[in-house]
Amino acid sequence: MRQFIQHHRRQSYLMTLSLVAILVWPGFTTDAAADDASGSIRPRFEVTTEEAFDTDTVPPYAGQHDEVYAHIDRNLDEHVRHIQRWIRQPSISPLGIGIDEMAELVRRDFVDMGFSEAELVPTDGNPGVWGYYDAGADKTLMVYMMYDVQPVDPEDWRTPPFEANLVETDKGIVLMARGATNQKGPQRAFLNALDSIIAVTGNLPVNVMITAEGEEEIGSPHYPQIVTAYEDRLKAASGVLFPMNGKSGGGSIMMNLGVKGIIYWELESTGGDWGGPKNNEIHGSYKVIVDAPALRLVQAIASMTSADGNTILVPGFYDGIIPPTAEQQRLINGMLAVWDDTGMQRSLGLDRWIDGLTGRDAILEYLYMPTLNVDGIWGGYIEAGTKTVLPHKATAKMDARLPPGLDPDATLAKVRKHLDEQGFDDVVIRKFDSYPAAHTSIDDPFVQAALAVFNKRGHEVAVRPWLGGSAPFYQFTERLELPLVFSSPGHGSGAHAPDEYMLIDPVEGSGLSGLDEVEKYYVDLVYALAGQ
Repeated sequence: MRQFIQHHRRQSYLMTLSLVAILVWPGFTTDAAADDASGSIRPRFEVTTEEAFDTDTVPPYAGQHDEVYAHIDRNLDEHVRHIQRWIRQPSISPLGIGIDEMAELVRRDFVDMGFSEAELVPTDGNPGVWGYYDAGADKTLMVYMMYDVQPVDPEDWRTPPFEANLVETDKGIVLMARGATNQKGPQRAFLNALDSIIAVTGNLPVNVMITAEGEEEIGSPHYPQIVTAYEDRLKAASGVLFPMNGKSGGGSIMMNLGVKGIIYWELESTGGDWGGPKNNEIHGSYKVIVDAPALRLVQAIASMTSADGNTILVPGFYDGIIPPTAEQQRLINGMLAVWDDTGMQRSLGLDRWIDGLTGRDAILEYLYMPTLNVDGIWGGYIEAGTKTVLPHKATAKMDARLPPGLDPDATLAKVRKHLDEQGFDDVVIRKFDSYPAAHTSIDDPFVQAALAVFNKRGHEVAVRPWLGGSAPFYQFTERLELPLVFSSPGHGSGAHAPDEYMLIDPVEGSGLSGLDEVEKYYVDLVYALAGQ
C-alpha cells in the first residue's frame, strides 16, 4: 500500500499543470484573425423550438413489490457491508494494484448469488468478469460494470480512502471512499437489489448478463475483447444498464442517454537534430545558445488553441459535429428545469463558466463542443529548492472529449498534421486509448421503462442526450445495437477527487435518496423491463 501511495504522490507532484475542463468553448466569439489563419471555425448551434420534453407524459410504473422492498429495509446494514467489502479491495488500474483480487471478488459474488455462469475473461490487459443468471425468462438485461478505480493521495482525504468509513455530513450519512460513487457503490447496490429479489421470490424476472472490466479508468483498451467473447449472446438482450448515481445535491435527477467519445495521447519533446540536449539535462546557463525541449513542448501545445485556451485552432477539429436534432432540442429544453449553473460550479469549486455562460447556452457548449485538455505536464527538476538545469525532455498528457460526429483517430491525425505544419514535426505523439460517442433515443422502450419507474417514485427527472464524460458505450449502441440507460436516484460526488462519497442515509427533508431507495428503484426497473 505504501508503495502505490508514494508512487501516486510523486506522479501528482509531477503533474504541475492540470487544466481540467468540463465546459470548454464559449459562444462563437473567437478572434476572427485566428480563425482565418487556422482554417478552424468553431460552430455555434441554436435551439429553434421552445418545446420541451416532459417526463410526466410517461405513465408511472404500476408494479408493487412490497416483500422485496421489506427485505431491503431489513437487510440494509448488510447491504452497506457488501459495498464496503468491494471498496476495501483497492483496484487501481493506472497503477496495476489489486486488479486480480478485485476481479476474483466480483466473480465470487456472482457465484454466491446463484449465477449459473461466473468466470474470469482473459484479455490482453486486465481480466474481465462474465456473469450470467439464467432465470428462464423471455427477456434479458445486460449490465455493464467496471471494477477499477482512480489513484488516491490519502493526505487529501478526511478519512482513509480504502477504509470505506461511514461519515456524517450536512447531507446525511455517507460512505466515503475511492470507488464509493464511481462506480463500486451503485454497482454493488444493484447487485443488492437482485439479491433481495432472489431471496424473496427464488428467481429473477429477467435473465441477467454482466460484463465487468478492470480498465475503464485507463480508457477500456481491451473491453471489446470481453464483448467479443459473448457477442452473439449479448445481442439477444433487450437493453443495457450501467448502474450509476444520478441525483444532484439539490435533489434533481439528470438521466443520461449516452456519452461523448474520447482520444487520449501523450506529447513529448526531446532534444535532437532540431536542437536541445539529447541525452540528459545540462547546465541552465547554456540556454542562451541551446534550444529548450520544455519550452518547445509548451509552444507546441499553445499553438493548438487561442490565447485563452478556449478555442481550438487545429484546422478541421470541429468538422463533422452533428447539430442538435429535433428530439435533442426538446431534451435540452427539458434540462433547463434542473440545470443549476451555480450549484454545479459550487460543487466543482468554480466561480464561473467561461465567458459567463449560463443556462441553455452552457448546455449547448457542454454537449456539442469537443474539448482539448492538458491533463498534466512535466519535465526537468521539480523538487524542493533550486537546481538550474536545461531539461532534455518534457512530456504532457492530453485528451479530447468528442461529441457524436467526431472520429477519435481522425481527430488525432488532425493534431499531428497541425503540429507538423507549425514546425513541430519532432514532437512525438503517443496514443493511449480512444473510442467514439454513444447515444440512445428517448423513445426506446427501455428508456421509457426507466422513466416510468422514476415517475412512480416521484422523482424530478430531466433527460440529457449524453454526458460530457466518456465510457466505451459505443460497444452497446453501435456494435450490439442495444439501448443504454444509466442513472438512478442515488446521490454521490467526488469521482476522481478526494472525499469521494455515496449517500447512504440522507438528512430528513433534503429531497435526496438513500441506499434503500436506490435499491428499490433497481428492483422496479428490472420488473418494468420484464413487463414490456
